[in-house]
Amino acid sequence: MRLAPIERLNLALAAGAVPVALAAGSPRFASSLALGAAFGALNFRALHGASRRMFAGKLGGSGPWVALFGVRFVLLAAAIGLSLGVGADPVALVLGLSAIVPATLVGAWRMRPPVLTDAPALDPEDPEWERWDPWRARERDPADEDEA
Repeated sequence: MRLAPIERLNLALAAGAVPVALAAGSPRFASSLALGAAFGALNFRALHGASRRMFAGKLGGSGPWVALFGVRFVLLAAAIGLSLGVGADPVALVLGLSAIVPATLVGAWRMRPPVLTDAPALDPEDPEWERWDPWRARERDPADEDEA
């Protein structure tokens, strides 16, 4: 099984958090943290795989995408409910589930495109700047100008 860079970073964060939780807390807390991190990793892997297939046009419309999205949430809710039912620590479970968030932020920052300092830029006085709407991140629509 090949892991994406964000998945590897998530695994590293979770692998570091579990021993710290064990040293600072209880075995129940540490195992709940590990279980939550596993649920988060599986959930992200399913979302990542479905997203790749959707954007590649392999899912055939929005119907399968919505179904996969719903099934993923139902399975995650069932796994969380079952874990809480057998005595998992709810705080540690949420912390483990949330470990993907810093991994995603750090991974996105590390994989950002390079900054091109010598890229061509418009002169600040160029009238083309007036055609761009920074609030909508697109060119201005002449119909919007008439309404204002």
